[in-house]
Amino acid sequence: EVLDTTLRDGEQMQDVSYTPDEKLSIAKLLIEELRVDHVEISSALVSEGELEAVEKVSSWATQNQVINSIEVLGFTDGNRSVDWINSVGCRVMNILAKGSLRHVTKQLMKKPKDHFSDILETITYAESQGIRCNIYLEDWSGGMLESRSYVFSMLDNLEDASIWRVMLPDTLGLLNPSQVTEFIIELINRYPSLNFDFHGHDDYGLATANTIAAVVAGVSCIHCTVNGMGERAGNTSLDEAVVGIHDFLNRKTRIN
Repeated sequence: EVLDTTLRDGEQMQDVSYTPDEKLSIAKLLIEELRVDHVEISSALVSEGELEAVEKVSSWATQNQVINSIEVLGFTDGNRSVDWINSVGCRVMNILAKGSLRHVTKQLMKKPKDHFSDILETITYAESQGIRCNIYLEDWSGGMLESRSYVFSMLDNLEDASIWRVMLPDTLGLLNPSQVTEFIIELINRYPSLNFDFHGHDDYGLATANTIAAVVAGVSCIHCTVNGMGERAGNTSLDEAVVGIHDFLNRKTRIN
């Protein structure tokens, strides 16, 4: 499967900002013409303009019976993100959690067990509102390099939760393909009941290679943006990744 995050992570590129009508037009193109499986369109609680944009996209998606393909980034903030996503008509929330011990202790100033409790509370409330949850392990690559036991501890806590997909971001573009392969195989072997996504960044120019390595290792979904748009050096480029998967691996996506 392919998740396109041009409208969320791609919009974090310097000087890029979409109007609500532009977001709707791009979402339609991605789903109807390109045929991506999932479109991440926004972060919750950003602005009134984003609220209007997400409402436009979710209304169209509901009418065309593709609302489960529309995903919104949310946070471990009690009920706030869930209520915002519910209010705009979306049904899938990608929870931003901390995938490294450094992020938990330095950004959140929390102990891991308290962060895990916050995540499970958010998942439970989302489920009660009929919202399906995926989870981003932000700075997962840093976590695997520096605090692997923390990553395992988080997944141990989440293994039986109502999580659809676990998203593995190379948030700072730290990894090379051999590391991606090693880390993902280790997680798949350790947690066979979980579905994993890979989310690459191009700081070393390796996002496409890392994404193809992730597919070989066994992820079920990859994250891309149109033309590799995104913060810093950008995200995995959709066209490069899909062509690489089709031609080098002889695997098929739904992408036209």
